[in-house]
Amino acid sequence: MLIFKIGAVYWWATMTQHFIKMKNIKFFSPEENQEKATRAEKGKQLPGGRITSAGRIVFPTATLEELALDTNTRFQVGTDQGKRKIKNLYLVPTSEESGFQLVRMGRGYSLPLELILSKNGIDYAAQEYVFTVSIFMYEDAPAYHLAVSTKEPKPAYTGKPRGRKPKASNPDETE
Repeated sequence: MLIFKIGAVYWWATMTQHFIKMKNIKFFSPEENQEKATRAEKGKQLPGGRITSAGRIVFPTATLEELALDTNTRFQVGTDQGKRKIKNLYLVPTSEESGFQLVRMGRGYSLPLELILSKNGIDYAAQEYVFTVSIFMYEDAPAYHLAVSTKEPKPAYTGKPRGRKPKASNPDETE
């Protein structure tokens, strides 16, 4: 047992308490305490496009360049099977003549799908739709997934509130 005098107070310590066991310690450097000059970029947004009021799926030239999409390619157009309303469109490149081909429209290109969209629950004349494009592999070949959504935000939920009831702040307010 050891006795240490610290100021006017005596401290008793046993040998096991006096000697601290070695621990794994992470040390920081002065550079880690410096604020970085350039902030990290937010997650890059997926390329996208829109659906016109005439029922054409429009790809801006920037989207075509980013996806390295050839304008002479023909596509098979599909959607999730068993769904009443289109939320996803799939464009699979094909060599068949029966596929859909991109058509020049203004500054970009488009796919005319008027009847397909209207029959499958997309009211493009009354509401504006946008989509984001991502690449996926289909039968060992790159294909394109279009996630279709409305441009307007989803309306607020007006139904019955779910979960626990909030506690009354005043006991007189209880019913």
